[in-house]
Amino acid sequence: MKESWKGSLEKIDDYRWRIPKTYNPGMRVPGIIYADENLLKNIRADRAPEQVANVAHLPGIVKYSLAMPDIHWGYGAPIGGVAATDVEKDGVVGAGLVGYDINCGVRLVRTNLDEKDIKERMRDLVSALFRNIPAGVGSKGEIRISSQEERKLLIKGAKWAVEQGYGKPEDLEYTEERGAIEGADPGAVSSRAYERGQKQAGTLGSGNHFVEVQVIDQIYDEQAAEVFDLHLGQVTVMIHSGSRGFGYQVCDDYAKGMVRTLDKFGIRVPDRQLACAPVNSEEGKAYLGAMRCAANYAWCNRQVLMELTRRTFQRFFNLSPGDLGMELIYDVAHNIAKIEKHVIDGSDGVREKTLCVHRKGATRAFPPGHKELPEKYKGIGQPVIIPGDMGRNSYLLVGTEKAAETFYSTCHGSGRVMSRGAAIRSLKGRSIARELEQKGIFVRSTGRQALAEEAPEAYKDVNDVVHVVHEAGISKRVCRMKPLGVIKG
Repeated sequence: MKESWKGSLEKIDDYRWRIPKTYNPGMRVPGIIYADENLLKNIRADRAPEQVANVAHLPGIVKYSLAMPDIHWGYGAPIGGVAATDVEKDGVVGAGLVGYDINCGVRLVRTNLDEKDIKERMRDLVSALFRNIPAGVGSKGEIRISSQEERKLLIKGAKWAVEQGYGKPEDLEYTEERGAIEGADPGAVSSRAYERGQKQAGTLGSGNHFVEVQVIDQIYDEQAAEVFDLHLGQVTVMIHSGSRGFGYQVCDDYAKGMVRTLDKFGIRVPDRQLACAPVNSEEGKAYLGAMRCAANYAWCNRQVLMELTRRTFQRFFNLSPGDLGMELIYDVAHNIAKIEKHVIDGSDGVREKTLCVHRKGATRAFPPGHKELPEKYKGIGQPVIIPGDMGRNSYLLVGTEKAAETFYSTCHGSGRVMSRGAAIRSLKGRSIARELEQKGIFVRSTGRQALAEEAPEAYKDVNDVVHVVHEAGISKRVCRMKPLGVIKG
């Protein structure tokens, strides 16, 4: 078991804590952790604050190294971390600052169904979803593509899926970056990544990825809920997946390659897993080009998964698409680096700067009026979708202007408190599926181990995490959903 982190933390207010630059002489900026006293105990025990301090060493980092309340130990940088570097002043980009599951993300779908319409049929509905959606380690979908076609997918993202009949053009309007970030460079991707990606589009994968049928059990903001066309007792569907083996390979290729660039650029980092390269260098541009390919692959993947879910619902309930009303509310990325413009109060005065914003296990949270929001949402802010564990709740929030202090970022989930191995060992002999069914939650997965890894006890309480970001003002609660049925890899 890791020893608890004993470093200095200065209390800023009830929901923010500072790691001062004096903690380590190599820190260029302070660290800021969003948490309350209760969550801080788990955060210290995980030693993730050490990684927050490590990230603060990066060349070009501005303002501070940030951590959301769902922070936990990750590869190099903490999961739940946010770091922005100044592109024009030696700012760097790093594979470990984005993570292995590039654009692991989540989308939320509304329906015209209420809980009373499905409650007695949940077991059969979950079984139907499990039959129709490929899940599990190494799962392969119905899509088979050549390398040439795969290159088109990597550039077009979710639009490629729509062109193949998976969904409709309106879906793209409610997907971050409209489902395809510009600047994807298929030439920067290895042959091994291409090979891994050819059979996995439209697959759920394993780990914490899921398709979950939910019901809205709490409304906090009636006005925003009305804009989203949501009401109490309504059934929603949440889909959580990423770029599968393709994105993992891209990260692995560049994480190893960037170690070799440290000496070339004279970069010193306290952990080689934070290997990075200047954003404007040949190496930095290559990584961004490949990472964007993986991000687009993930958006395509979730688009296909959503359409497979829609088709399953249509057949199961014998309803037309119009009667079923399964419309996408939004799709957000969790693991990504974006080139964005932010107003920074620096030594040279307040001005807009071009930053490379790394969000690793963090959600973008743009405020009302932001130019990148769909017209429908400009009055309320960007939808922020926060999944919880299988046994508690999930949330829909919106971005706020106060989130400017986090480069318009917020949490992405509940955050682990147990490693997968520790969860399996501690829950040995228990039937997680039976325990959840006793709570009225039906679950299907590829095996008992997959459920043990993702048991509710392995995670922080998402209600506590969302409470912090809401009270800190960096995102605002709209509604809460409780799970009715889940499929997992």
